[in-house]
Amino acid sequence: MISVNEKGLDIIDEMLDWEEELNVQSFELGNGATVIDCGVKMQGGYDAGLYLSRLCLADLADISYTKFDLNGLPVPAIQVATDHPVVACMGSQYAGWRISVGKYFGMGSGPARALGLKPKELYEEIGYKDDSEFAVLVMESSALPTEEVVEYIAKHCNVDAENVYIAVAPTASIAGSVQISARVVETGIHKLESIGFDINTIKSGFGVAPIAPIVGDDTKCMGSTNDCIIYCGETYYTVEYGDDEQLADYVKKAPSTTSRDYGKPFFNTFKEAGFDFFKVDAGMFAPAKITINDKKTQKSFTSGRINPGILLDSFGIKEV
Repeated sequence: MISVNEKGLDIIDEMLDWEEELNVQSFELGNGATVIDCGVKMQGGYDAGLYLSRLCLADLADISYTKFDLNGLPVPAIQVATDHPVVACMGSQYAGWRISVGKYFGMGSGPARALGLKPKELYEEIGYKDDSEFAVLVMESSALPTEEVVEYIAKHCNVDAENVYIAVAPTASIAGSVQISARVVETGIHKLESIGFDINTIKSGFGVAPIAPIVGDDTKCMGSTNDCIIYCGETYYTVEYGDDEQLADYVKKAPSTTSRDYGKPFFNTFKEAGFDFFKVDAGMFAPAKITINDKKTQKSFTSGRINPGILLDSFGIKEV
């Protein structure tokens, strides 16, 4: 079985070799853990964002930059293709670990989740568990982790603190924005799972999403980065399912367009909800458009639409 942490460690080694070129900086904590700053105090950038995306997906996807047309305005975008969608996206990339230690908070994603089984039910569903003495984590946070944070992670992953590797970038950074848009395929899989689809039937995935500019603080950027997927994310999956009627129904329900909160920048929706995630319709977190091809029946179904106007509003781009 593929070890997502072993593959993640190979990427960490590359990042350590190319720190200057990536505009990142590594440092070792007192307990021996390695932290790589990809945008908290360091500049980071598109290259660092690509490496963060590779880390999140445990290098089980082909990731490249492209461009996206927003009503005639070309903006940077990222495309992701994987033949290991369930392990790469749900077993590694999914931001399923809320790490809160003292005053520190960050969203954990990447290979280490498969050691800590965060969340356990998901790993039981996909039948995956990693076995590695190294834990590699990507942290979305505006602060760098402390030794106390590392000790918490090491305990949950059952590894020594000196074998913990954490790459960090805030939402309000280029690298952070890139790695969020690179979640376009995972977001679609997660939405399908939430409405009852058997995600283990998904055999490959492809997706494209624009990359948000820096529009403000982390909360403001959380809105624009989510909007990239909600309003302009496009995904394509190949499955082995075998029931056209059921599959068509799932595809119809999957896009973000079906959400009651669809239709305005996410930051506005979040603000109206008193910045309480539990008051926002979870169904909104999905790609704008989803297409699925069934290898068993050779039929394909598509649903949803892109909405570049709302994304332009979210980005706050002004023509001068």
